[in-house]
Amino acid sequence: MKILFAGGGTAGHINPALAIAGYVREQEPDAQILYVGAKGGMEERLVPQAGFDFRSITISGFQRRPSFENLKKNLKTVAHLFTSTAESKKILQEFQPDICVGTGGYVSGPVIREAMQLHIPAVIHEQNAFPGVTNKALSKNADRVLLANDDARKYMDRSARCVLTGNPVRMAVIRAERTESRRKLGLDSRPLILSFGGSLGAQKINEAVLDLMVETAKNDRCQHIHAYGKYGAWFPEKLQERGVHLADHPNFDIRPYIDDMPECLAAADLVICRAGAITLSELQAKGRAALIVPSPNVAENHQYFNAMSMVNRGAADILEEKDLSGAALIAKVKKLFENPETIPSLAAHARKMAILDTNERIYKILKEVLAERHNV
Repeated sequence: MKILFAGGGTAGHINPALAIAGYVREQEPDAQILYVGAKGGMEERLVPQAGFDFRSITISGFQRRPSFENLKKNLKTVAHLFTSTAESKKILQEFQPDICVGTGGYVSGPVIREAMQLHIPAVIHEQNAFPGVTNKALSKNADRVLLANDDARKYMDRSARCVLTGNPVRMAVIRAERTESRRKLGLDSRPLILSFGGSLGAQKINEAVLDLMVETAKNDRCQHIHAYGKYGAWFPEKLQERGVHLADHPNFDIRPYIDDMPECLAAADLVICRAGAITLSELQAKGRAALIVPSPNVAENHQYFNAMSMVNRGAADILEEKDLSGAALIAKVKKLFENPETIPSLAAHARKMAILDTNERIYKILKEVLAERHNV
């Protein structure tokens, strides 16, 4: 099989493509795999690191906030629309893939559109409950539209051939076991709160979690792991200024990043986090109760829709950033722990949403599409 992947801009578009590509390689060691990403995008670094061939095209997205600087950027984007199509066509003609897979982001638009023009089978994967502009536009002519969340189906073209596959979840997350993970982390029997706002850190989440930790330090009834991110380096000092000395509270573990997320998720009782698609899929895979704070600073406000897909199924609670404060977070957490049935119920409903065989489902669909085209 010769398969071309296109997607990028964020880890949420790149990691699913790499997970699928890795599974294809496991099933077919002789498969030829090429990843096409945006020049200067993070995929330029991540894809070669994962061991896959990489080609780039010049592409950018439109800036929505009106300003002279953004006007200049948008004029460049218009020019890129033309050049990226030509670049995509050249790559496709040179590589001659049997099938193409788009995982979203601006870069997948011209590549997958051009593949369709060249009558190459094309499949797209949508990670979010509310699909991105690119995938919505491509859904009409795609051979299959693979959905991580069934809520996205109603936003796709009416003629789209949608299939629910889920998001690829790392095997390390699926395999991590609660008792062993808690032992590794040095935890006792008290409930564990796990909180994070992404690798950069979320200012409002950090501020609210600071207040929460100051409050819970009064009785130490909970254990807490918090990642404050790149821009939250002020967090440890501020916690100390508020009278919480970590030497006196071994139940608190604060760090810039969480490098052992599989173990932390497996050990947690309640997770406070953003609503990135992969994060929520991992919560579902582990069956973890969550209090979700969707980021309002994302395209089409898709994190809110991701969060509500779980809230509406009784699988999570939500606290929107506009309502987030230390007092609001403390009240929410207290309420969740007050009723002994609440957190187990959220966890059980989250687990019901989990799809653990995503890679197998997607691989099977790729083979089906190739067989259909071969028989036409």
